[in-house]
Amino acid sequence: MADIQRLAKKHQILKPWDIETIVNTFNSLDLDANKGIEQRHLVAAVQKIDPERNYDEVRNALKNVEVSRPGMVELDDYVAVIAALREADAGGKAVGSKPAARAFEGITSDRAYERRTILQSRQNASSAHTINEDEREEFTNHINLALGGDKDIDYRLPIDPHTMQIFDETRDGLILSKLINYSTPDTIDERVLNRGRKLSPFQITENNNVVINSAKAIGCSVVNIGSQDLAEGREHLILGLIWQIIKIGLFANIDIKLHPELYRLLEDGETLEDFLKLPADAILLRWFNYHLAAAGWGRRVANFSGDIKDSENYIVLLSQLVPSQCSRDALHERDPTERAELMLQGADRIGCRRYVSPKTVVNGNPKLNLAFVAHLFNTHPCLEPLEESADHAELDDFLFRDEYDREARAFALWLNSLGVDPFVNYLFEDIKDGLVLLQAFDKVFPGSVNWRKINTRRPMMRFKQIENTNTAVDIGKDHRFSLVGIQGADITDGVPTLVLAIVWQLMRANIVQTLASLATDGREVTDRDMIDWANRTAAAGGSSATRIRSFSDPSLASARFLLDVLNGMKPGIVDPQLVATGASDEDLKLNAKYAISIARKLGATIFLLPEDIVEVKPKMILTFIGSLMAIDHNRR
Repeated sequence: MADIQRLAKKHQILKPWDIETIVNTFNSLDLDANKGIEQRHLVAAVQKIDPERNYDEVRNALKNVEVSRPGMVELDDYVAVIAALREADAGGKAVGSKPAARAFEGITSDRAYERRTILQSRQNASSAHTINEDEREEFTNHINLALGGDKDIDYRLPIDPHTMQIFDETRDGLILSKLINYSTPDTIDERVLNRGRKLSPFQITENNNVVINSAKAIGCSVVNIGSQDLAEGREHLILGLIWQIIKIGLFANIDIKLHPELYRLLEDGETLEDFLKLPADAILLRWFNYHLAAAGWGRRVANFSGDIKDSENYIVLLSQLVPSQCSRDALHERDPTERAELMLQGADRIGCRRYVSPKTVVNGNPKLNLAFVAHLFNTHPCLEPLEESADHAELDDFLFRDEYDREARAFALWLNSLGVDPFVNYLFEDIKDGLVLLQAFDKVFPGSVNWRKINTRRPMMRFKQIENTNTAVDIGKDHRFSLVGIQGADITDGVPTLVLAIVWQLMRANIVQTLASLATDGREVTDRDMIDWANRTAAAGGSSATRIRSFSDPSLASARFLLDVLNGMKPGIVDPQLVATGASDEDLKLNAKYAISIARKLGATIFLLPEDIVEVKPKMILTFIGSLMAIDHNRR
């Protein structure tokens, strides 16, 4: 009775007999030991009182309630949500509108309200951010299809694509981790993930650390996204991250090493080197137009929006890819929406009705149409295999020349983690004008670049590019980089060994600088300091007496030393039952994957691959241990 009186006084929109019914209903639910329910069960609980309430209404109301426990809803919270819904009804306004929200407990200022505003609208000018509901719907459909049947999350699927549920289901990091592994298999060792229906805030943070640091490692730009943003369900950030992860998976096979027949897309006079500089979306457009030309069609596409709105180019493309299933009959349909539907029915016959609807085709949504075309390429590339010919000898040379690939990939990912613009896709090409390199220098050594003297207008003549890269080399020398024999022209020309040399030293300086800033004496940290720290930490957390002498110590190949270091940083983080003791390549790689994922779980930004550990690449091992040392020092 005391509860009813207290709650009636607090929520005057509710009558005492209403509150009594609400209290009794709540107490009949499956409550935990602290008398609460998980937030994911709130909608069903509210519908026991108000059956007509939908997911988004309840979710919006919850955003205006200061819950007692993260991720949980207790009696007071439950009553407050229902009161918020009734207040909105009485005021004739949607839940979450400002006047209604200000009546709720805990909303004390405009700033507090704006921080809680639902960022859900196609054209809501009052929101700081908006999300596209079509993209939310299609990305949710992708997740349902991709992850259906997964034993850890199957009970949460399918997610309703027509609501904001996706942003609640991704809060604990499990679905996003699974999505990363779907797009880029084996990125995350799923043995490190915290599973279960009731995770603590700390376990959720660990999972989201894995998500953020693994997303960086596959090439996502996550400069402004933290693990807390995911836990809080920040819609625009989560949707943007989901798109990046999906896109990386869709683009993974647009690679001439996997599809040598892409060589057929080279234009007259174009070299393979020039073709390889094209981003994946440009290659998709080239592929699209190749088939339009082969079909004798007069039109071409230059984008994934305006040029596909009428569906005509799509109809011709599909008829060229699979003529037995897709005809051009739909070209005779005058209504654009009906024409799009007929086109998609053809796509459905070949198993490719994904990512778009008639509306998003007619509206020209660039992301969703890009995804649709990428899916068509991945399932029906329809490029004739190459024949033996001296004409593509340069392709054979390229396919066997990959000695710099892994280092270049890691360094590009590191540069992207600094927030450089533009995003680095192809290291040797994307730094040739010096601007990305100079941005990196300015971030590692603030104030080192006098931007008034830098050429910034693109496109840029070669001599201006060399002026910039010469400046980058000079700044490196000023900071005692070893750059003997390296000139700006070498960077502009993309000489692999010399480009890697300057970027590596810049990356190493960044690690050393971070460690020095965390040290009590502020002195420069040497390789020996890192090795000594690793040996001390491994001794504290390991079962073996292994010590390393350098970053090229052969014992590092098994990754067991690195696992000892991780266990020394946080005792118990390594499950000894999961550590392989054999010496086979598979055992070594399993341990390396396990070590990388645990490091990310602890919050470390790791760019190396398991192969870098197994093959004991000293530079990459240094970055791994340096990142761990920075995490350890930052905790003290």
